[in-house]
Amino acid sequence: MKDLKPLNTFYVITGGPGVGKTTLLHELQNRGATVVPEIARELIKEQQEQGGKALPWKNRKLYMEIMFQRSMESFQKAIVDFKGTGPVFFDRGFLDALCYAALEGIPIDQEMRISAEKMRYNTNVFILPPWQEIYQTDEQRKQDWNEAVFTYNKMIQTYRGYQYDLVEVPKSSILERADFILDFIQNN
Repeated sequence: MKDLKPLNTFYVITGGPGVGKTTLLHELQNRGATVVPEIARELIKEQQEQGGKALPWKNRKLYMEIMFQRSMESFQKAIVDFKGTGPVFFDRGFLDALCYAALEGIPIDQEMRISAEKMRYNTNVFILPPWQEIYQTDEQRKQDWNEAVFTYNKMIQTYRGYQYDLVEVPKSSILERADFILDFIQNN
């Protein structure tokens, strides 16, 4: 795989679970931005419907491997479909799968590590901090509050470990959060 320069219009929006990320991405999409949906929730729903094993509470390693692979495929598809079209927002990135592996003590193989080093999003990654007032669990999100905070901290460690700069999105209304991100992109 050849070295790729960061795709300056490909932005990751990440954070621990239940921080308002998906709602924020819907707002950005409503404003005309291109959004690439989250792989993890899609995978969990699919596996639940099929009675599959690639679930965080059944086979964590298989879940992580499929999540990473699909995230990479989503990234590569976006290169073809959206390169040069303006900002593209990813609801989590492939590094989120590696963060999950670190959280669960799952080894990351050399191929995954190399892929994560070679394939690059914009160096600025938007991260949403834990926000207890809006946190909820559901059928796909089963982590408790402490796990959500721990995940956020591991996200910081993972993204910084791959030399990304984290931009914390303030705890505010969805409209203000969307404005913050779009203003940041316009001014940087």
